[in-house]
This record gives sequence, C-alpha cells and structure tokens, in this order.
Amino acid sequence: MPPASFKSYDLIVVGGGIFGLSIAYRALKAGMSVAVLEKDRIGAGASGGLLGALMPHMPARWNPKKEFQFQSLLRLEGFARQLEKETGIATGYGRCGRILPLTTQDKLDHHKERSEEALERWHPETTGFTYEVEKPGNRSDWLSAEAAPFGIVYETLAARIAPRAYLKALATYIRENGALIEGCGFERYDEAAGRLATSTGMTLTAERIVLATGPQSFAQIEGITGQMIGRGEKGQALLLEGAGLELQPAIYCDGLYVVPHDDGTIAVGSTSDRHFETAAVDPVRTEELIRRATSFCPQLEGREVLTVWAGIRPRCNKRDALVGRLPGTDRVYAATGGFKISYGIAHLIADCLVAELIGEAPEVHLPPSYHPAFHFAPSR
Repeated sequence: MPPASFKSYDLIVVGGGIFGLSIAYRALKAGMSVAVLEKDRIGAGASGGLLGALMPHMPARWNPKKEFQFQSLLRLEGFARQLEKETGIATGYGRCGRILPLTTQDKLDHHKERSEEALERWHPETTGFTYEVEKPGNRSDWLSAEAAPFGIVYETLAARIAPRAYLKALATYIRENGALIEGCGFERYDEAAGRLATSTGMTLTAERIVLATGPQSFAQIEGITGQMIGRGEKGQALLLEGAGLELQPAIYCDGLYVVPHDDGTIAVGSTSDRHFETAAVDPVRTEELIRRATSFCPQLEGREVLTVWAGIRPRCNKRDALVGRLPGTDRVYAATGGFKISYGIAHLIADCLVAELIGEAPEVHLPPSYHPAFHFAPSR
C-alpha cells in the first residue's frame, strides 16, 4: 500500500496484466503519477501464460489492423531492450522466426502468393524480414518432413518473449517509479469526485482510470455502459525441458505453437475453448497438447513437463481489441480484448492510449476497429 502522500494520482490502472503494466509504464514515462491496482498478483490472469509467441498476421488482405500489429512487432525489440537496460531484468525477447508446414497443393500455391505480397507489406529491403516458401524436406531436423509434404514457409519476422519475465521487468519499473498495489481490487469509481473505492476499503483519488482487467473487464464495462461487448475463452499451454533446442525457430502446425526459449525450455500451446466449466488445468488437455506436438515435432518426445498453465483470455465480440475512453464517461478508459496477440501489441496500445490521455498524436495510430465506437452500439 502506498503512503498517504501518494494516494492521489493522475492515472490509476486497474489490472496487473500485460496491457495494464504496459500502459502504466508508458504513462510514467510521460510524467504522470501512476498507480496500478491488481486484485491478486501480477500475471495472475491470462497474461501469466507460458507461450510468448509474437507472430505476425499473414501478409494478405492487408488492412489497418495488420499494419498496426506489423509496426508493433517491428518496434518491440527496441522496447524490450530499453526495459531490460532500465531494470536489469532479461525479458527473454528473441527473433526466432517461424515454420509453417504446407500440407496440400492449394496451400503451397496460396503461400507462394503470400510470399510475393510480403515483398510489398513487410518491406524486406529495409526491415530484412522475409517470407519464403521452401521445398519439402527442408528443416526436417525440427519439423517432421511427414507433416509438410508440400514444403514449408519460413518467415523471419516472428519472435518470442518470456511472458513472466516481461511482466516482472515492467512491474519492477512501476514499483520503482510509481505505485503497484497487489491484493487490492477495484470496486467503483466516482467520476465527479475522482474517487476510486477498492476491495480493501482504501479510497484513492485519480484524475482518470483505465480498466485493463482481462475478461473481468467486460462485466465492469457493462456496469458502466450497459453493454456487454466481450467474453472470456480458456486457453491451456505447457512448458517442456528443451535443452539444445534454444536456437530453433517457432513452429505453427495443427493449430499449435511450439516456441523454443533461450532459457532451455519449450513452450507448447495453446488450446482455445469458448465453453468451459473451470479455469483450472485439465490433465486431458495436457496429454492432448503433448501428443499433438510430438506428432509433428519428434524432438519433443520424452521431454520432461516443467509446468502447465491454464487461463481465461479476453476476447471482444467483434474480435479486435478495445482501447480508449468508454462511451458516456469523461474519465474512464479501457484496454482489453487482446486475446492471442496481446504481448505483441501491448506496448503500442500503451503508446496510443497514453497519447490520448495527454492530448498528443501517437506515432502509430490505432486501427479504427480498436476504437470504442466500433464496439459499442450507439446510445438511444
């Protein structure tokens, strides 16, 4: 709990996941006084996963959303390195690349077209990032040749980060430069008075607040706007011992990612369940993940399972993230719904939202489908 002299803030961010911490970090950089409220602990929800896959959209049917993610992925390495320098904590960021198997002639033809479009969209002449179709049997020391009878795609834009280490680095910066209050939930915010009530009975004052509570944000937003604009979907992943595989590229096959990390682990995941009874780890799903992953990546066979994770990820009904001031309010903002790409876009989401808060234009603008107007029905 912060001392009494620090109970008034320019901004209070509710939620200690990747969106909330990224926004708080950027707001502190902008000179704002900032507190983060987390009802449990940092990374207790969907952001505390294991995968860390930073994978670009396909270079096809290009649109503002894909351009935004592309720009975010281009900038993330510099952001991660700066954060590491400021905190002394490694984030596990690395440009690993990605393999995609081609299983039919149609897919081969399709991705040949994508490789041509990548020349226009990914600007390899300046970025160095390529999207190439390779012949059958290439890289079969990692992806089974039987899983890719028509060859593979190998692209070099994909990267990975260690989710929990990244959160730790962000949280460390916030603790040193602002306030991070764990075990303290959000109850309500009185806009007129600027007072925020917490689950512990503490009252804070804030000029503005941002709701970044993952799937829980949707009920909070409904309480403010009267509209339910999203839901939670369960995901599950696991971490295997992966010594000797640290330099291999990520694989996306059979709806799963296999992501080598530089600490000698391999992340495998994730499942996606719209309907679920509990957020707890399902042992049957764990066995399924291992079976499916080893079928196309034989080097995973027999490796020790180090840890298993399950969590509920926020997904807006219109799929794209929600970022900005909530309708009918003057001082309440939200950042939620990143679903499977939150780690790749969180730092640029934070740039855009904080730019809105301080009345400046962001370097990269949010896509129209991320704005509140896209997600909420007009008031009558």
